[in-house]
Amino acid sequence: MTDEIDHDLPAFSRSEALTLGIELELQIVGGQDYNLIGAAPDLLREMAGREHPGDVKPEITDSMIELSTDICRDYQDALTQLRGIRDQLVHQADRLGILLSGGGTHPFQRWERQAIFDAPRFQLLSQLYGYLAKQFTIFGQHVHIGCACPDRALWLLHAFSRYIPHLIALSAASPFVQGTDTGFQSARLNSVFAFPLSGRAPFVLSWDDFNAYYRKMIATGVVKSMKDFYWDIRPKPEFGTIELRVMDTPRTVERAAQIAAYAQALARYLLEEKPSQPQEDDYLVYTFNRFQACRFGYAGTLVVPGSAEQRNIGDDIIRTMAAIEMHAYDLGATEALNLLRTEVLQLRNGARELRDSFARENQFEEVVRQSSELWAGRTDPQ
Repeated sequence: MTDEIDHDLPAFSRSEALTLGIELELQIVGGQDYNLIGAAPDLLREMAGREHPGDVKPEITDSMIELSTDICRDYQDALTQLRGIRDQLVHQADRLGILLSGGGTHPFQRWERQAIFDAPRFQLLSQLYGYLAKQFTIFGQHVHIGCACPDRALWLLHAFSRYIPHLIALSAASPFVQGTDTGFQSARLNSVFAFPLSGRAPFVLSWDDFNAYYRKMIATGVVKSMKDFYWDIRPKPEFGTIELRVMDTPRTVERAAQIAAYAQALARYLLEEKPSQPQEDDYLVYTFNRFQACRFGYAGTLVVPGSAEQRNIGDDIIRTMAAIEMHAYDLGATEALNLLRTEVLQLRNGARELRDSFARENQFEEVVRQSSELWAGRTDPQ
């Protein structure tokens, strides 16, 4: 919830179609015990005035931090920006004796020990949601895709719902919660689903209809701004984008850029080829498909909307990559697509890497240390 009520939606900003913006929520880790540490205020102070692309800002608890790129045109632009922000963050973290890590959850932190960051919105969220606010010490990647107009944005939002399991499986990196293997590839999304305004956006395809829905929600007093919706995909009118929100923070900025490039090429394919028309009944299988991706990743089952056809999620990703290959080429994302394809064929994602690391080391502290080295660009995934 926010202090001031936005009775009307912000105007949908003019945005160049298919441009990208990427946000990554990061773990701040102590350099001695490798647990989360409430060092966000110190790190933000060190970052103030430093030269780097994009922005760095706090998140809901003070053991988290969020980086965001400026507007990116393509994969290489995104990769360059992410590396630039990462390098500056890692340099300042080194000065403070702390570490940074990707991954959707910290393997052994205790949510009750986290502190809400001292900012008005976060304090209000804590008052509203109680213990859920501290349990929101989880780490996601958000990808913004520029849209030429609001009606086109809503069409793309609903067309993307068919592919949400792809994004979950590709980014899944949260198998461990509070020292336990959850059996999930992405346990992070279970925490998101606990919030009352999570899930899917209402099925409307015109901005006027969406504005009418928004006004009704404002009138109920349930929401005060668009920020109060925690949907898997939501429009972001002030940016002129849709925002994809289901991904775990990958373990490297390289993987984050690759996933964003996949989303960009998929958006171009959907908008230009229109392989299907979104409809309300597409959501009959949405929650099932979403769960399968969270639980089983590439090995999960996907029911194709509008049919009874069931597919393996990994196979469906490979099939989709073939369909969007020329779009990826036109966007300069062939390298990203090829790297992701190799990972899918090897059934490899962040969750698999983290489990393999724990199987080798049998110590969560060592898993976190290795993840921090990987995030800093000092080692390659094993």
